[in-house]
Amino acid sequence: MPGAALGAWVRRGASLFATLPLAAAAAQPLWELGLGVGGLRLPHYRGSEQSHSVLLPVPYAIYRGKVFRATRDGAKVVLLDSERFDFDLGVGASAPARSADNLARAGMPDLAPTLEIGPNLNLNLARGSDWKIDVRLPVQAVFSLQSQPRALGWTLSPVLNIDLRRAGWNWGAQVGPLWGSRRHHAYYYDVAPAYATATRAVYDAPGGAAGWRWTMAASRRFSDLWVGAFVRADSVAGAAFEASPLVRQRHQLSFGLAMSWVFAVSDERVADTD
Repeated sequence: MPGAALGAWVRRGASLFATLPLAAAAAQPLWELGLGVGGLRLPHYRGSEQSHSVLLPVPYAIYRGKVFRATRDGAKVVLLDSERFDFDLGVGASAPARSADNLARAGMPDLAPTLEIGPNLNLNLARGSDWKIDVRLPVQAVFSLQSQPRALGWTLSPVLNIDLRRAGWNWGAQVGPLWGSRRHHAYYYDVAPAYATATRAVYDAPGGAAGWRWTMAASRRFSDLWVGAFVRADSVAGAAFEASPLVRQRHQLSFGLAMSWVFAVSDERVADTD
């Protein structure tokens, strides 16, 4: 991923522009900096029948420290690292959504951007010189980013992750189920009596299963130019909140393309933590 900022902004359970890590022993710069542009097509929220396109600057920030790392997987604090598993504390975020732009949520409060933070356990299942298969088990507490922040419960999004490096390209795929607390689901799918209409019944979203997610991504570095792309399929079929009147579409696609020019690298070299 081109640094933590963009990946965090669009992240909803997994990295989007992630190239996803591969084992490597080559020495790399301790830090790299760059800047570029990216375009995204995202649903307003999972289960929404409407999407929006976003064009935004793409900061490219890599830091390969022993404890703090900002790499393709985003920003994290590494608490334990071994050949078979590692344990870290990750940070992510999601984008806001204006209810005025969404037919299902018309007249309801806007959805604020959120901050997500929590532990992540990665278990390596198998690896080769240019491929890797692991299981990732992130649990995150969610908070709204607004004038009066609110705790929005928690999410659990385990994935089976596959990484592959071929012909200079990094390829990655992730698939897994999602769960969320009652409070988290309520933020997106509750309909309070004050916002009920003839076509939008009162609804209290329960906690539990939140559907499935599948993501594929690719990226490549061409000298000082980084390019990356992703496509993601989301499904809320069978989710605990599937009956919410705010769920208008059970299957969705997201995709994006980005490029960044890397204009500065450190002289200090370290083992590649990617």
